Amino acid sequence: MARYTGPMTKKSRRLGVDLKGNDKNFAKRPYPPGEHGRGRIKESEYLLQLREKQKARYYYGVLEKQFRRYYEEANRQEGRTGENLLVLLELRLDNVLYRAGWGRTRAESRQLASHRHVMVNGRTTNIPSHRVKPGDVIEIRQRARESQAIIGSLEVFGSREVPGWLESDPNAYKVTVIDVPVRSQIDAPVTEQMIVELYSK
Repeated sequence: MARYTGPMTKKSRRLGVDLKGNDKNFAKRPYPPGEHGRGRIKESEYLLQLREKQKARYYYGVLEKQFRRYYEEANRQEGRTGENLLVLLELRLDNVLYRAGWGRTRAESRQLASHRHVMVNGRTTNIPSHRVKPGDVIEIRQRARESQAIIGSLEVFGSREVPGWLESDPNAYKVTVIDVPVRSQIDAPVTEQMIVELYSK
């Protein structure tokens, strides 16, 4: 499974946004990395657009080729391409697990799926990019419910606010997809219109 495995704090500092969530190292040094990190950077239109695309990529843990495919699919759909893109990314299984509070980060949630700890509609899956749809029920498998990592995450992050398009039942280790998210329910720190402008060139 291809994914970025480098230092996320460095990417957060470069892009100016906490990509991990509660990153203490980013909070200490919220300026770009490198010798000239605190210096001024000439911000061209292209740089701003590229930065927004990179934010979205690293925020959801998607590589370039896969992200491009998401964009092309979003562009074929009716409605605003930028919003369609974010909806497609939100409907990934690893993101749903993260939103439900089952993982501290999306990377941890991705590992939950890839290690076959999760069932979708009663069937085990190991594909973190699996796209959920309204009516889907996602559960932690019985044997995985005894895992200290999962128990610890639920104790700490189980109280995380679950978006309105999901219905979570932490006691039953279950989350149900109620509806497709709308832009107001997506808290991604991304200006999606800039991504559309970048790919439209």
